[in-house]
Amino acid sequence: MKHGTLLVVDDNRNILATVRMILENTFEKIVTIASPGNIPARLREDKPNVVLLDMNFQSGINTGNEGIFWLHEIKRMRPQTQVVLFTAYADIDLAVRGIKEGAADFIVKPFDNAKLITTLTDAYHKTRKAASARFGNKQQGAMFWGSSAPMQDLQLMVEKVAPTDANILITGENGTGKEVLAREIHRLSQRAAGPMVAVDLGAVTETLFESELFGHMKGAFTDAKADKPGKFELANGGTLFLNEIGNLSYGLQAKLLTALQRRCIVRVGGSKEIPIDVRLICATNKDLQQMVAEGTFREDLLYRINTIHLHLPPLRERKGYIADLARLFLSRYATMYNRTDMELSDEAAQRIEQLPWPGNIRELQHAMEKAVILTDGNIIGPEVFASRSSAGCPQANLKEPQTLDEMEKTMIAKAIRQCGGNLSQVAQQLDISRQTLYNKIKKYGL
Repeated sequence: MKHGTLLVVDDNRNILATVRMILENTFEKIVTIASPGNIPARLREDKPNVVLLDMNFQSGINTGNEGIFWLHEIKRMRPQTQVVLFTAYADIDLAVRGIKEGAADFIVKPFDNAKLITTLTDAYHKTRKAASARFGNKQQGAMFWGSSAPMQDLQLMVEKVAPTDANILITGENGTGKEVLAREIHRLSQRAAGPMVAVDLGAVTETLFESELFGHMKGAFTDAKADKPGKFELANGGTLFLNEIGNLSYGLQAKLLTALQRRCIVRVGGSKEIPIDVRLICATNKDLQQMVAEGTFREDLLYRINTIHLHLPPLRERKGYIADLARLFLSRYATMYNRTDMELSDEAAQRIEQLPWPGNIRELQHAMEKAVILTDGNIIGPEVFASRSSAGCPQANLKEPQTLDEMEKTMIAKAIRQCGGNLSQVAQQLDISRQTLYNKIKKYGL
């Protein structure tokens, strides 16, 4: 069985021809180049799954530094591509260095044909496993860009700024995927191997703010039974994501600003200054410029966190994207509920593109899970989404519930809104099983 695309980079054209002949029945597409200077163009155009990369290109220079340089460039430009290093010098230190710095494996010339095939096939399977993991965990950090113009423009900007250490402010309505975008920036950054620590400032009380972000020493307050590092320390060498920064009180904004300016923190109850090395990403659904004008947000803090401003458009402005995202959710929930034969009809896809989705991605995700649960056949039609035109409109349910069923329906609908469509949280909040919740959703047509 043939696999994906292989890029071979070696200045020896005889080796290029030999490798192509050996692997022509292993890879669907093989691209060979003699100069590493062409690597960026080939990564963009061919999107190789695996690169077989020679370590030395300049005659008389056998340090392997060129190979290490281009290894870094490949992983920076296309992190998902696996790189196998190719060298005529069996230097174990260089092999270990290359693997530590991101290479999948190492092949020594002269090579064994069977070993070459096995090594490159194994590297390809690593890319498929990584892709499968990313698809299966979209909600936990992988970004779905789609093909809509606003998201394509945003993707280009992210690819430019992610490798830098610039502080980034992400704005957008609730449910537009701000934390997912932050995790994508971290993944594409030079700090990807470091931690990504997220803090919801909307859930941190004023009394716990300093302990949560800066940490505390044993005995600093009643419940401080041991030393505890704060989020800044935990994120050291990586990325600190502060969500809902617009909810931070004016007084706490000053404390955050001081830490960012001095690039060090002091634990509560301590006296030692601890240096911090973090890349800061903040997010909010509020207009911080308006808050500055109103005197509720510090202008100097806004300048500090807003080196780069990225705006996530609401789902209704991403035409051509919404149905594709719906299909992604469909695939996920169809697998979850053992309904893998389910499809979205063309009419349903058109309907999805036309709806306003005031709850943005969270609302769409909930709608697709419900569609998978409630659809009897294997085709999801437009009628499943017929009642969503009034979703989110405060006038939609003005009538007071009169019966126990109406009261139960109202309570479940309210819980679904409060939990952003997360049915596990809804079931937990209502203290019922997920299966009971599904039955009631179907009963009331929610």
